[in-house]
Amino acid sequence: MQKVALITGITGQDGTYLSELLLGKGYRVVGAVRDVPAAAAKLPRQWRESVELIEWDMLSQQKMIEVLSFVRPTELYNLAGYSTGAGMFDDPVGIGEVNGLAVTRILEAIRAVDAKIRFCQASSREIFGEAHESPQTENTQVNPRSPYGSAKLYADTMIRIYRQRYGLFACSAILFNHESPRRGLAYVTRKITHEAARIKLGQAKELQLGNLDALRDWGFAGDTVRAMWLMLQYAYADEFVVATGETHSVREFCEMAFGHLALDYREYVREDKAVFRPAEPAVLVGNAEKASTVLGWHPEIGFHDLVSMMVDADMQILDRI
Repeated sequence: MQKVALITGITGQDGTYLSELLLGKGYRVVGAVRDVPAAAAKLPRQWRESVELIEWDMLSQQKMIEVLSFVRPTELYNLAGYSTGAGMFDDPVGIGEVNGLAVTRILEAIRAVDAKIRFCQASSREIFGEAHESPQTENTQVNPRSPYGSAKLYADTMIRIYRQRYGLFACSAILFNHESPRRGLAYVTRKITHEAARIKLGQAKELQLGNLDALRDWGFAGDTVRAMWLMLQYAYADEFVVATGETHSVREFCEMAFGHLALDYREYVREDKAVFRPAEPAVLVGNAEKASTVLGWHPEIGFHDLVSMMVDADMQILDRI
């Protein structure tokens, strides 16, 4: 029987990679979106006939029940999120509604319609916030530092409760930074590759960034969604850290991106201390040993290939303009 996947956040970076993966495996893929015409316009042209879209509301319990009853998914991936990065303190009530309470609504809808639906939640390393240890594992003490991290932690807690109390197959994927050419321009990685390409083409002269020595665990988004899929194929539901286990600085990212274009980043990149974020007490880097041992998951795209891929994609985009 053909598997059916319902995906929230299908038009974002992770949603498009997950759709690509599942379509390749023969799934029927349905995107749950707020505005069907707007979402259809955002989808890559080649997928518009392959992916179905249906209206969804993260704030409506009844709407979720109606959609699950109509679509009858075998797997449900919640990739929808409200605010990240510098916006993690904006609109804390809205963040709590969409990133936290809505997950409880989804769990209740699953209970009401079909308790056999397998559910994967895109959680975040932000649940560790000001981490007390490094690297972070599934057992690291959580300590969120923002409404965003707090809402994600609430969602993870409810998933654990519903798993234990009602026996639902519900998982949390604790995702560290994951990037790709489909990343939005507001994110530092895409900002670097896009501006490096513009500078190479003579369309810009310099790039201003925050702390160049900030360290991050950057993986490839395609590898990340593959881990989420593997979580729903396993014998039991659990939570898994999804990370590369490597850290690289923003400076290294710049050096590699500009170097890929035969440019010296030191001639173009300027630090702006006004946008420095407070330094983390512990390095934010994940230990994905559990995902490796239990699921057999390993990242396939390394840091160098990821940066080169993003720079090449931005050069192609800008060349077409």
